Amino acid sequence: MIEIFKTNAEGRLDALPEEMLAAEGFSPKDCWINLVNPSDKEVATISALVGVEEDVLKTPLDDEERSRYENEDDYSLVLVDIPVIEEEAAYYSYFTIPLGAVIKDDCMITVCLKDTAVMRDFARGRIRNFATFKKTRFLFQILYNLASKYLAYLKQIDKASQRIQNELHKSTRNKELIRMLDLENSLVYFSTSLTGNDAVITRLLSGKNLGTMIKMYEEDKDLLEDVAVETKQAMEMCSIYRDILSGTMDAYASVISNNLNIIMKILTSVTLVISVPTLIASFWGMNTGVPLEGKPWGFWVVLAISVAISAILALFLHKKKLL
Repeated sequence: MIEIFKTNAEGRLDALPEEMLAAEGFSPKDCWINLVNPSDKEVATISALVGVEEDVLKTPLDDEERSRYENEDDYSLVLVDIPVIEEEAAYYSYFTIPLGAVIKDDCMITVCLKDTAVMRDFARGRIRNFATFKKTRFLFQILYNLASKYLAYLKQIDKASQRIQNELHKSTRNKELIRMLDLENSLVYFSTSLTGNDAVITRLLSGKNLGTMIKMYEEDKDLLEDVAVETKQAMEMCSIYRDILSGTMDAYASVISNNLNIIMKILTSVTLVISVPTLIASFWGMNTGVPLEGKPWGFWVVLAISVAISAILALFLHKKKLL
């Protein structure tokens, strides 16, 4: 999918029809071109329009690409990991995918595998002071927005973790444990992605070897410093939540194991108590002469002996906290 946006003279964001790409004399100057899981044909079209190699535009489509900054003579590529949330059957899952921003002299191209909330905020005009012709500011606003999304999703993960823990207090089913494991995996993805993003932000802050495509003004630098602060905060929150969740998982694993041991102990004790009447009945069931044989009240005596021994054994096990 190809989306084209341009800020008009009144400061509003206009969505240009895709057909304009084929119009004679169309120029992408001051435009933002957003590619969402584009086809090879769409990549070729944009490559011919903006003069960037197809391989560069396809780089963010590989979900294993690491975050980095590349500077060439006629463009700069900023690749970061962006948080994504998807609704499952009964809960949400979180992961990260690459987002690429290609900065040219006259336009900005973003490429991603999915239509994410981070970029939808720009397309729907939710970001203040956003203009497509301010490319450096646009880039830093993307970084700030995705750092904010990390923080928001981390808070959601923490709340989901607490809710699942409350459910685990009532029952230790596999369903809750699997959901806890999914949240822990999400924090691993977030932690790895935030570390890579932080490295890119640190390089941008240093201002070294950025090339001519990224022109940083004082306000832009202040915004980038805010991005660095938000990213560091997200990294710290992710580390804390990850440690808490890991400790909680270990604790519940121990609780489940302990509960199983208690159940096995009780079942063993009950089996031991029940085995006494069975053993006595076996003795009196032999095809040989036994005490009280032929006595009409013999059955009740044997039954009373069995109950008495079982009661004494049960009392003994109870005092030893085995029953």
